[in-house]
Amino acid sequence: MATAPTPPASPSPTPSLCELLPDRKRVGAGWEPALPLILAAWHDTPYLMKMLRLAEHIEWAAEHGALETVATFLRGLREEEWFHSGD
Repeated sequence: MATAPTPPASPSPTPSLCELLPDRKRVGAGWEPALPLILAAWHDTPYLMKMLRLAEHIEWAAEHGALETVATFLRGLREEEWFHSGD
């Protein structure tokens, strides 16, 4: 089974990773950075797009001084909380 950095396997109604990102803001009809994929959006989104969304959130954290906080959060996830490409 291939594994790659992707968001948690069972999207929570409270997207904790996104809440750790500082300086989030509304831009037009959307958000910056983009909101996490939850509910139907999670199930309808291809694997690559899930990976890219996580990468966007990590890059945002790095650019806004929260990389260590986000890294600690991600390292704290249990294996079963991660989504794997074969799931």
